Amino acid sequence: MARFKIARRIRRAGIGTLPLLAGLLMASGLVRLGDGTGGVLVREFGAIALSAATSTPETAPSNDDEVSVILTALKDREAQLDAREARLVEREAQLDGVEERIRAQMGELEAAETKLSELLKLANQATETDLSRLTTVYETMKPAEAARVFTEMEPAFAAGFLGRMRPESAAQVMAGLDPQTAYTISVMIAGRNAATGSQD
Repeated sequence: MARFKIARRIRRAGIGTLPLLAGLLMASGLVRLGDGTGGVLVREFGAIALSAATSTPETAPSNDDEVSVILTALKDREAQLDAREARLVEREAQLDGVEERIRAQMGELEAAETKLSELLKLANQATETDLSRLTTVYETMKPAEAARVFTEMEPAFAAGFLGRMRPESAAQVMAGLDPQTAYTISVMIAGRNAATGSQD
């Protein structure tokens, strides 16, 4: 019974199983010799084993120490994962905020684009209305007076108005222009009509 108690103490002290068995077998053999040398060796081995069982070597940590180290490592890893998760959650919240701002800006841009399109449409309508009115004014003018006005215009600008006028009114104005100006305007009007015909 005492041998088993000593063995348990030695095992707790961190001594390996094979050295322990070898020591016990050797002690058993010496006891069987029955001489005084065997008894002395058995007592010495028992004293060594007892001393090893009662001492706690620094190089052989107990099971409790190993479990404590593992638990500490797991807690550290858990803390790292929690911190990483918190950073990811914060980053996701920031991205959600950026996405929301982008959506708002896109909505504002779409609204501004719609408004700009409406303004351009109104401007085009107003321009067309103004051009139509101005064309009507040139048509109602005396041909000689209209010709003097068209002489001062840029040829491209004059060609635009003459192209919008009724043919008979435009012909009267063209007759009042000097030949070079009338030729230039005629070429421009013909070029515009040709370009329009090619697109059709």
